[in-house]
Amino acid sequence: MNYDEIIKNTLDEHRYMHTKGVVDTAIQLADKYGADRDKALIAAYLHDFAKPLGYEESLKLIEKFGIILDEETLENPELLHAPLGMAIAKYEFGINDEEILDAIRYHTTGKENMPLLTKIIYLADLIEPSRNFDGLEKIREAAYKDLNQALIISMNNTIVYLIKKNHVIHSDTYKARNFIIRNLHRGN
Repeated sequence: MNYDEIIKNTLDEHRYMHTKGVVDTAIQLADKYGADRDKALIAAYLHDFAKPLGYEESLKLIEKFGIILDEETLENPELLHAPLGMAIAKYEFGINDEEILDAIRYHTTGKENMPLLTKIIYLADLIEPSRNFDGLEKIREAAYKDLNQALIISMNNTIVYLIKKNHVIHSDTYKARNFIIRNLHRGN
């Protein structure tokens, strides 16, 4: 399947360029950390597939696919595209690989005990070349040295940003961060 062609015909130019950046970054990280390159490519291409959908359309598709969402996701329309993207990947693209589906589903919030591919897509989405925000260079540098340190830095950054904006912090994010920190303290 030619995911590049599908994405190019679905996303606007800005989102397409972002996705291409995520694909390139995900492949680099997959090569660095020994993840499956093909799975990284597919997850990266499809991670934002549902992003252009409006709120009402997203809710209709979420209902159609029988997705059960937690209150934190429902409160933040920016998060809807991740679980919806996972369902579209599964039901419309026929992807049944749990690693790929998990990476798409949790690329915005992270989750406790993230598999390697999920970590890679989470970070690739944040650090791809077209991104620009305070603290980004530190995350980029860490991503190619220590994946878990990069995740902690990026999650700390996200949490501080959400606190400053007085937004809800998704429990998956702080659970993911706490899990990584606990394991680092235990020497895992």
